[in-house]
This record gives sequence, structure tokens and C-alpha cells, in this order.
Amino acid sequence: MASPEAPQPLLVACALGIEHLALRRGLGRPGDGRPGGGPHAAGVTLLRSGMGAQAARRAVTRALADEQVPGATPVLATGFCAGLVPGMRPGDLVLAEETRDQLGRTRCAGTELLATALARHATGRTVHVGTLAGTDRVVRGQARAALHTAGAIAADMESAATLDAAAAGTARRPVAAVRVVVDAPGHELIRIGTLRGGISAFRVLRGVLPAFLEWHRSLLLPWR
Repeated sequence: MASPEAPQPLLVACALGIEHLALRRGLGRPGDGRPGGGPHAAGVTLLRSGMGAQAARRAVTRALADEQVPGATPVLATGFCAGLVPGMRPGDLVLAEETRDQLGRTRCAGTELLATALARHATGRTVHVGTLAGTDRVVRGQARAALHTAGAIAADMESAATLDAAAAGTARRPVAAVRVVVDAPGHELIRIGTLRGGISAFRVLRGVLPAFLEWHRSLLLPWR
């Protein structure tokens, strides 16, 4: 049985098979790639939730249902996102101070620690820090601009639901969200160059797991 004095493995949640593949390669070992499953190694468990807020919420709730120490499993949402800030480029990193959607907001823990770790392990990549918005579809054009005007710096369909589900019923669970920009103003998915941007984002996502693990180790967790 796990001791309440020890942190539980970090749960890293993503939605898509291509995101899961990048993270598995970052771990350096194979996984089965099935929704709701993934490799468990080096203090991290990968969870592929499937696309959309409902799928993310169900998968995270299910994954945390049997934790031996309630609230002791840190959760980090990751994958690709749409950048909302002019000047963002594919491969930039987005670090959430909070996630928000129509159901509310979830504050992230240890943002400064995670920013330092990302700067160390994603050398040469710009890290944007701010609000990550949850949406129910891919955003383009005016929808993208409206989210930015409302204060968000990036958007995706799962992070807000993932962290809201993780934080439900407990105030002690550390949660965070880190996304890699795959399209941005001036580099939208429908434009030529999307493939190049996707390759860049894949490579960045493949390399950020060491930063996630450093955050996991360094965060002053309540049971320490």
C-alpha cells in the first residue's frame, strides 16, 4: 500500500493519439496507445482521454477513482493548442496560470517552478504564461480573436475539463497545464505550412516530459 508520505506518480493527460505518441517517445518506452491507457514509468502515468471536454472529464475521473491516497496524484494536462496572441509560432509553449471554460476556472499549482523547468528543458522555445481557455471546437478567425480579447492566450478542448475533474472534491491536488502551439494567428491550420508547424510541435512535446517530472519532484506537495 502506498504511504501517505510519498507522492503518487504524476498523471499526464492528453487527448490525441499523436500527442500520446510524442509523450511515449519522450518516455523512451512503448505503450499500447489505447484510450484510457498508457505506459507507467519513471514516476509518470500517461493517459489518453480522447477528444473533447466530456471524454477528458470521464477519463480523468476514472483514472483517479482508485487512488490510494485521495487527492495525492498530481495531474498535468498537455498536448497541442491554438495560440491566440499575435506573434505566437508553432512550437511555442503555453503554460497555464489557470484554465477556464463555461463551467468555471481552475488555478494551477507551481507555475513558477514549471516555467523554470520548461526553460531548462525546452531550450530556445518561447514560453507564454497566462490563461488557457477551453472550447468545444477548433477556433479560427473571429472566435480566436474573441477569446484573446477576453484574456486567454491559448485554447484547446480538454485542459479545462481535465483540471476541473482532477480538482473536484479536493483542494490539495496539484494541477497544471502545458500545451504546445500547433497553430496561431498568421499560422492557422488551414494555411500552407501546417505540416511543418505540426512537426515542430510534435518534437517539442516529445521533449518536455523531463520538465514535467522536475515539476513533480520539486513542487512542495501538502503531504511532504
